[in-house]
Amino acid sequence: MSRELDFLGQLDPDDPKQASVQIANQLRAAILTGKLRPGDRLPSQPDLAARYEVARETVKRALEILRSERLIITRQGSGAFVRAQTQRAVELRPHIEAAFEQSHVSIDFAGFSGETLRDAIAEALDKVRAGRHTPESIAVRLLLSDMSSPGPLPADADGGDDGPVRQRAERITRRAADGIFDQVSELAELGLIKSSSVEIRLHQAAPLFKLYVINQSEVFYGFYPVVRRPVSIKGESTQIFDLMGKDVALFHYVVSDDETSDGSQFVASSRQWFESVWNTISYEYQP
Repeated sequence: MSRELDFLGQLDPDDPKQASVQIANQLRAAILTGKLRPGDRLPSQPDLAARYEVARETVKRALEILRSERLIITRQGSGAFVRAQTQRAVELRPHIEAAFEQSHVSIDFAGFSGETLRDAIAEALDKVRAGRHTPESIAVRLLLSDMSSPGPLPADADGGDDGPVRQRAERITRRAADGIFDQVSELAELGLIKSSSVEIRLHQAAPLFKLYVINQSEVFYGFYPVVRRPVSIKGESTQIFDLMGKDVALFHYVVSDDETSDGSQFVASSRQWFESVWNTISYEYQP
């Protein structure tokens, strides 16, 4: 088998997703993490079919997924190539999965509650429990807005008492933060990894965006839309200005060999911002 395919993993027979989707996920991760760069030619369909031991039609379906996402272009007689411009909204979960294939996993998150992160890492942590991912260490840092302090968001949309609204938001934040802490800490307690740490700090700035720094080399960034919507607070319907986090479009930046590239500079700037807030205006979260 050609060494050019060494960056690709194996199909997971226990994964309910179709083989074509698994192949597309692996190729997408290779593109978005820079293993396949803009202008690179993808392995041929026969090579991919042999690599994954699938029919060529399965590979065609995988490539069609990537083409519909505007990640690749196909040229008749020449094959498939990574598009020159691949910056686009991406899904976080496949990149979290790829991060857990490394020996040391680090995730820094800044945002509202961490609910999306809790859900995204759950499957990867399950695979650690099953022995399918074997990192030596996992380190997670959460930098969250303090919902116990008065702030502009979330807020009562009709100008009423924000106290109950903040209490609701604080419960959401604590549920997500404590869930991440418990899930990661359990792996070390069970002896499945050598070390784990979850650090949580709060600050009083409004949560207007979310930021993930994965293994110090990838960044995912997105803005929280603010919407007016009804929620139930103490059994009564209340109109609030709320943050919609689960469907936020995330944009992906990755470090490359070129330190002057947009990706490299954005990752460096994001890391610097995170450390500056972590080490200055943030304070320890009290479980």
